[in-house]
Amino acid sequence: MSIEKGKGVADGSSSRSVASTDDQQQQQPPVLSRYESQKRRDWNTFGQYLSNQRPPVALSRFNTNHVLDFLRYLDQFGKTKVHVLGCAYFGQPEPPGPCTCPLRQAWGSLDALIGRLRAAYEENGGLPEVNPFAGSAVRLYLREVKDSQAKARGIPYKKKKKRKNPMKAKSDASGSALPHQHTTDSNFPLPYS
Repeated sequence: MSIEKGKGVADGSSSRSVASTDDQQQQQPPVLSRYESQKRRDWNTFGQYLSNQRPPVALSRFNTNHVLDFLRYLDQFGKTKVHVLGCAYFGQPEPPGPCTCPLRQAWGSLDALIGRLRAAYEENGGLPEVNPFAGSAVRLYLREVKDSQAKARGIPYKKKKKRKNPMKAKSDASGSALPHQHTTDSNFPLPYS
């Protein structure tokens, strides 16, 4: 048995090496969700955009105008065909042929991006009250993009209707009848007759 003990020490497979492996696993950063990874990537991209400005803009000094400029800058990398007013396919959801209209960022992509950047701003120490991504100018810009793309592509964006709470609907329906009201339906016995 003493040979077994010595062998473990000689080849370096002691309990200490297991502990160091555990330490290495604990030092690795946790695996981020897809949303968290995208949010971090978007935040880094925005920071890079600001540092490439002339003169460079610090993350602590940017405002709503920088956010709007960033959204316009991103438009050149879009993959959504948005027909211009003079195009023969303007307003057609499925045009029969190709055209030379520009590719733009889709409204939904911009809206999701702003949502992630808004959250990232606050996670990185920004105050919600002064969040440039939550400004009224950004919301107005997104609404204008949505409306213009809906017209150009012939695809109306309809606001999703809120579902009624089934429990509330039941209580509203039962609450409308008077508590001691008699029914004339023969299937229900009358409690007070």
